[in-house]
Amino acid sequence: MSLHEDMLRIGDQAVTAAHKLAALTTRKKNSILTAMADELEARQNTLRAANEKDLAAGRKAGLSAAMLDRLELTDARIAGMVKGIRDVVTLKDPVGDKISTWVRPNGLEIRKLRVPIGVIGIIYESRPNVTADAAVLCFKTSNAVILRGGKESVHSNAAIADALQEGGEKKGMPANAIQLLRTTDREAVKELVQMRGRVDLIIPRGGEGLIRTVAEMAHVPVIKHYKGVCHTFIDESADLDQALSISINAKCQRPGVCNAMETLLVHEKIAGEFVPRVVHAMIENGVEVRGDQIACTLDSAVKEATEDDWYAEYLDLILALKIVKNVDDAVDHINRYGSQHSDAIVAQSESAQRTFTQGVDSSTVYVNASTRFTDGGEFGMGAEIGISTDKLHARGPMGLEELTTYKYVVLGQGQIRE
Repeated sequence: MSLHEDMLRIGDQAVTAAHKLAALTTRKKNSILTAMADELEARQNTLRAANEKDLAAGRKAGLSAAMLDRLELTDARIAGMVKGIRDVVTLKDPVGDKISTWVRPNGLEIRKLRVPIGVIGIIYESRPNVTADAAVLCFKTSNAVILRGGKESVHSNAAIADALQEGGEKKGMPANAIQLLRTTDREAVKELVQMRGRVDLIIPRGGEGLIRTVAEMAHVPVIKHYKGVCHTFIDESADLDQALSISINAKCQRPGVCNAMETLLVHEKIAGEFVPRVVHAMIENGVEVRGDQIACTLDSAVKEATEDDWYAEYLDLILALKIVKNVDDAVDHINRYGSQHSDAIVAQSESAQRTFTQGVDSSTVYVNASTRFTDGGEFGMGAEIGISTDKLHARGPMGLEELTTYKYVVLGQGQIRE
């Protein structure tokens, strides 16, 4: 069987599973999810053995220490996957919720109800725990899922998927509700993202290169998040102690993630006081600061920034620093150079807050808080499938609701249209 034929078979199996999943009750789904968690927990040694194969291959291939760390399944990380599934069991099932309902003058009752999307393809890199996270979130929302992980975690992903499938089947999970593409052939990704009629949505999770490649190849809708060029603007009305704390947290708490601050914007009226303080604090935390000409004159430790720095997603201990005239100038800068991910203002002025939150065109906008909170767990969603910087269907952290669509159910008593 050719790869193309095999992918069509997998797609057909997913469509059949999706129809069966749509009929499952929440209680039944939770029972299956609990069985998945139990099976995953029972196979800890199997998971570790499979993961060691991937780690050995990664070391031989010269993967960086950071990549090997992302790849490793420690006992704590396996326990975290198990806990994550049990947490999903406790989350409210959005499928079947009434979004709204109304009655027309002719007596027709119109209900707008949440329903599963259908078949979702998840393409991801490195971290094998995404196999469990993505599978259980899709299952909770009655979506069939086709998973395609990175070649560096092929054994780990297979061991996790086997545990989920076999554990779920013990409690009656429909066959092929969770399918993992086990081939490392890159053509499988192209086939997956072009299966119109069999796949309803693609969610890529990984670096900008992966996501752009998927979006360019796809014939089905793709939810995208290219990168996170996140900003914090310190207004003239800001509490500067609060501004310092937020800035340090946004940049330094975990610099290698998409919701970390990359550019700090400071109002010119408080720059003379605030810039030396924040630069000193950043340097103490190992951050290299690259600034515009004004910032360089305010602190000699600031290196001169280039135009590319304003677009940069460093994912590292590097910070771009720019002095702006006012909140409008900050908004203009963010809308020009940002990635529509997460941006913050630190300000006591309600007028400045309003101008910023209304003007910044990003998925998540903060007032007096760190951008590091852009996360499904931190938003109280319990878990997330990813973060979207698109504007249609889903935007920002994607939880269970974002894995559903809706349909109208219309109830009548024999009405006909005149």
